[in-house]
Amino acid sequence: MIYPATDQLSSAERAFMINATEIDILPGVWGDLDEPLASGPASALVPVLLPLVDRGWIEVCRVIPWTAPDGTLGEQPGPPIPKQDLPAVLADAENWEYPQSGAWLGCLTLTLTEAGQSIPR
Repeated sequence: MIYPATDQLSSAERAFMINATEIDILPGVWGDLDEPLASGPASALVPVLLPLVDRGWIEVCRVIPWTAPDGTLGEQPGPPIPKQDLPAVLADAENWEYPQSGAWLGCLTLTLTEAGQSIPR
């Protein structure tokens, strides 16, 4: 499979790839977006994100608890949300906002797949 360099992606696609590289929670993508998407509705971003998932470059997961080998508690991405469930999950505007509690557990996060990690930067 031939992968594009990130400069061949749209600025919105690059924003999602950056977010996935950082394993940031989904609302973090807002800071990497250009206008008019940066101030637009989350519904305008779903058609940008889903093709990246369909290409096998990004997975959408929920943040779950994790315990390090030394017993330190932390967080990590959980298993990918099934593709058939993503449209409904991404339609929930709450998933696109930072949690008021400040706790990331249960929030959506993006991760690069092995194929996504192969895209030249």
